[in-house]
Amino acid sequence: MDLGLNGRKAIVCASSRGLGKACATSLARAGVDVTLNGRDPAALEATAEEIRKATGVAVTPVIADISSPDGQAAVLAACPDPDILVNNNGGPPFRDFRELDREKMLDGVTMNMVTPIELIKATIDGMIERRFGRIVNITSLSVKMPVAGLDLSSGARAGLTAFMAGVARTVAEHNVTINCLLPGFFDTDRLRGGFTATAKMLGMSENELAEQRANEVPAKRFGTPAEFGEACAFLCSAQAGYITGQSLLIDGGVYNSAF
Repeated sequence: MDLGLNGRKAIVCASSRGLGKACATSLARAGVDVTLNGRDPAALEATAEEIRKATGVAVTPVIADISSPDGQAAVLAACPDPDILVNNNGGPPFRDFRELDREKMLDGVTMNMVTPIELIKATIDGMIERRFGRIVNITSLSVKMPVAGLDLSSGARAGLTAFMAGVARTVAEHNVTINCLLPGFFDTDRLRGGFTATAKMLGMSENELAEQRANEVPAKRFGTPAEFGEACAFLCSAQAGYITGQSLLIDGGVYNSAF
């Protein structure tokens, strides 16, 4: 399917690896010039070169902490008028809520709520003027289904979702959409990294734990980053202009609900 995105420009945050990289790759395959962001120079440049070779689009990597004002300024300088903004960022580590002091809580809210809002504020008026804008916030299954130890991440991402729900309705008439993608268990470095500590605590091997967790998913497997990236690209497409203010779960059926 031609997504109607050829020649568009996108900022994809935290895109050197994992789900961010997958979103950038799918958008590039649809003909979108992408500005990537990450903090690991080697990983970011490798991803940029991989996408360039695979798609032929313009790829601009920016080394920056997207949660910092300087980092945001650097990314926006590289792509001042994006048609597409994919908000993505790492989340606070697994931690019992009793271990959270004020500084840690504020850091988590800054990473997963304030930063996306700041980037949307910086880019949305240009989208309105051009009468095309697609904003996708990558949040988490934990927004709908609590995950022990991810309370701060869940709360901050839920706050972003609620904040943007009203904003989405105010810009829809300008062909600007705002949606959230809620990943469940995807086979990424972040997921595998979480297994390391848990497996040790449970006295299991990482492979045994991964198999157990995969079997708890109705689809009996983890999602692939490519599947996630393609969903993101569709939400950014010309055809998705009537989809806004939505939170799309991509979780293999983990969240058990009739609606």
